[in-house]
Amino acid sequence: MRSPLAYSPRPLPLSNSSAAAASLYIGALVACAFAYSNPIVLAGVGAAVVVAGALADAGPALRLAARWGLALGVLVTAVNVIASQRGDTILVRGFDPPVLGQINVSLEALVEGAVLALRIAVVFAAFAVYSACVDPDRLMRMVRPLAPHSALTATLITRLVPLAAADQARLREAAALRGPGAAAVGRVEFARRLLAGSLDRAVDIAATLELRGYARGLPRGGARRRSSRHSWRFACAGVAILAVAVVARLAGAGDFDPYPTIAIDADAPTLALALSLPALASAPYIGIPRHHLRGRDG
Repeated sequence: MRSPLAYSPRPLPLSNSSAAAASLYIGALVACAFAYSNPIVLAGVGAAVVVAGALADAGPALRLAARWGLALGVLVTAVNVIASQRGDTILVRGFDPPVLGQINVSLEALVEGAVLALRIAVVFAAFAVYSACVDPDRLMRMVRPLAPHSALTATLITRLVPLAAADQARLREAAALRGPGAAAVGRVEFARRLLAGSLDRAVDIAATLELRGYARGLPRGGARRRSSRHSWRFACAGVAILAVAVVARLAGAGDFDPYPTIAIDADAPTLALALSLPALASAPYIGIPRHHLRGRDG
């Protein structure tokens, strides 16, 4: 069973682009998600990530990221409601859970938690597309001149995290096939088995890397897959996304302040920024022949 987050070669423009161009393209969307707290802008960034993932044939990775983002978002929202005792609009007064004491649930804290959850979901989706579509070997070659050890570590992580997710799915499937009469596998036991398998694999990988001479560095020669001629499109799109986000920020668009009462910009510049992001995300594909988008990109 292959994880949706695992990289697999796709004969499509984004997957065949250089690591620098793809990193700039996806990284620009992530930067927008961190730069703005306005939910309208975050929704625009999320739409742009969905557009980028759909055009890159990363639908399964987006769906998995949505499930993970939803689960973590609910937790973040609940924690923010409990931890942030601010806001003028009280929804529940005098809520008194054990240990935590008296808690007031405010609309402002709930909205702030929901915005944080939306940001988490958007960033999860962006990195899911990046993990599924960007070749980690190209990424290692790009970063290696600057930080060789970090480049190798990052490459191994990008390959082992999807592998761990696949191990988890296989263990769950095996536990389900044991039959109703078997003892249930608890979370602690499940985590122990997953950790033990990961440690065993780490030892095997370390020995394999040593035998193949990775301690001496990569060879000078060797065949490298040619980058797509459309790489410049994604680089330009990433620069355009960053430029639009910076200009809009300097112009004061996209402000959001949940306390003491909710204040959110919903003016024309904010809406224009939110609508422009999906358009810029799809811009690299404009003018590319259809047969290139169906699997014969060059």
